[in-house]
Amino acid sequence: MGALVTLDLPDDSPLLTLPWIITFGPLADPAEWEPVVCGPYERPHALALAEAVVADEQFMAVVEPLVPALSPGEIRQEIAASQLAAADEEARIEAADLYGDFDDVLDEQEDEAVAGVDRPQPPPVPTEVQVRAGFGRIAGLLRGR
Repeated sequence: MGALVTLDLPDDSPLLTLPWIITFGPLADPAEWEPVVCGPYERPHALALAEAVVADEQFMAVVEPLVPALSPGEIRQEIAASQLAAADEEARIEAADLYGDFDDVLDEQEDEAVAGVDRPQPPPVPTEVQVRAGFGRIAGLLRGR
């Protein structure tokens, strides 16, 4: 079984309406083979497809929004926002270290994950027709931007 990584977003996040891409890569040695990028998809389709692929393989799938920036200024704003989020995450991690080591908690979570405790059923894999319909909706979204 592989790994699926994505953003945990609130239900009202504007990122949910963007097109999403999937980057598949090796789970172990990053030099093993070059990552493969697929998409764009609607988020539910991207998640279902990624989960279907990593379910039986030792791959990592990163599902992330595709930001349709229209100018260098917009790209710089996205980069700055990403850098700020990374700095915030770094500060959160450093603050957590002040309160102790969470290895025991992580071990328990991993044990539960392996045992399948409270594991939700994976979403159904979209059909080719559903994915193509999603491409049409994404094209409309990008044309309207």
